[in-house]
Amino acid sequence: IGVHKSPELYGAFPTDPYSHTPEGKGAQQPGMTGQVKEDFLSRFGELGIFVQDGSIHFNPQLLRREEFLETQGTFTYIDVDKKSNELILEPGTLGFTYCQIPVVYQLSEQEGIRVVLKESETLAFDTLGIDAPTSSKIFRRTGEVQQIIVSVKK
Repeated sequence: IGVHKSPELYGAFPTDPYSHTPEGKGAQQPGMTGQVKEDFLSRFGELGIFVQDGSIHFNPQLLRREEFLETQGTFTYIDVDKKSNELILEPGTLGFTYCQIPVVYQLSEQEGIRVVLKESETLAFDTLGIDAPTSSKIFRRTGEVQQIIVSVKK
């Protein structure tokens, strides 16, 4: 559901994005904030991100293969220092941010995670989870973690 989908698509009636408008006053305040929150939370569910015991885990079972890039693309994001950055994404990848850190899903034969740190050091995890100390740095936005690369099975 959402104002960006047609009633035919979800089989219901259209929603009014200005539901907090007093009668006869015209549009006063957008009222879709609840729907926006739900769309946001649903997307993170589709991306398969969850936190357990202070550790970030990835389980992107709901992602569709067609969401991964077929051609090279540029991903622009704002980092923890509030600076605009660009990241080149290769075919077979998907990019987004989590706590203002770029996360790149790449299709692979093996699952695992590489966490790129500020000094070009890399931490490797052979599961789809990041340890609690590194996760804490991500949550606190210390700037130590520069990128997360998650290899997911094709």
